[in-house]
Amino acid sequence: MIQRIQSIWFFLAALTLVLMLFLPIATKTVDGSEAKIFTNGLHHFLEGKTGKVLNVEVFLPLLITHIAVAIICFINIFNYKKRSFQKRFAIVSIILIVGFAFWCSIYAKELPGGVKGASFGIGAYLPAAAILFIVLGIFGINKDERLIRSAERLR
Repeated sequence: MIQRIQSIWFFLAALTLVLMLFLPIATKTVDGSEAKIFTNGLHHFLEGKTGKVLNVEVFLPLLITHIAVAIICFINIFNYKKRSFQKRFAIVSIILIVGFAFWCSIYAKELPGGVKGASFGIGAYLPAAAILFIVLGIFGINKDERLIRSAERLR
């Protein structure tokens, strides 16, 4: 059923991936300006002029992949009638998130001077949280399967 706990876990996974759109992955201060890596690109913030953002580079393939992975996690909520498919789809989502996180780490090297001396923001840790939520969703699916098997034994 859609009100089961795994629906909440899959929604939280999709929500953490959406939050990653707005939170920086890594930040580095170079020559009086601050460079931040988001999933949509590399942004330079000039400290002398508040509110001045120079978007140096756009990572369009990474942004499209990010949105696709978040949508896949959200779509998995509505596969509740097919539990085995939902579980396989969740495992595929975990693999996609791991690949996406690896790809983000490759793009983090685009910071001026590399990642040495950079501070990683909360956006760098959100894929791990999304994976955790999906694993908890898989545990919820397994719990539902055990409940259904025990109910069938009672008939």
